[in-house]
Amino acid sequence: METPEFEPIPVTRHAFYEDVLAILMASLFVAFGVVIYGKAQLVTGGTAGLSLLLQYATGYGFWIVFSLVNLPFYLLAILRMGWRFALRTFFAVSVVSLFSALVPRWVAFTHLDPVFATVVGGGLMGTGLLMLFRHRTALGGINILAMYLQEKLGWRAGYVQLGIDLAILAGSLFILAPANLALSVLGAVVVNMILAINHRPGRYLGMS
Repeated sequence: METPEFEPIPVTRHAFYEDVLAILMASLFVAFGVVIYGKAQLVTGGTAGLSLLLQYATGYGFWIVFSLVNLPFYLLAILRMGWRFALRTFFAVSVVSLFSALVPRWVAFTHLDPVFATVVGGGLMGTGLLMLFRHRTALGGINILAMYLQEKLGWRAGYVQLGIDLAILAGSLFILAPANLALSVLGAVVVNMILAINHRPGRYLGMS
């Protein structure tokens, strides 16, 4: 009996407007998650986590710190991933910075449970990052490195980022209370498990 042959599913590219809409929505998700974490005095991994720590330590707004922290990593994006990727990343970082400044004007919290903030804020950031990854976009140095290692070595971006993020969280020992640090570790797991489960090589066929 002959084995039936199946035609391969064609790989389709995202249209320009699809990339723009996805980056805008993903950036809003990430910014909302960052605002929740800032309100609850939590940190996350990557350049966003580093920017939150600097915000707590210096008093400067997240939006300006995040923009400045990411400047050195654009060269890596250009050299490793190409100009189109670097431009999308610059656009996403800029929009996240803008939304992080605007969201507190749109939403105010009179009460925010720390555990709820950890899970929901982490879920928003993880979902936003997943959308950005699907459209070949990142939010700074750690994301760029994780995506590069996945494309070149097959390492899952979520696991790569998780390891680096835990190292960044260790640096918050001198700034956060122990309970906030423990919740921040849980939040990093939430973010990166979303990526590890949903962002695997070959699982998603859309391209940008």
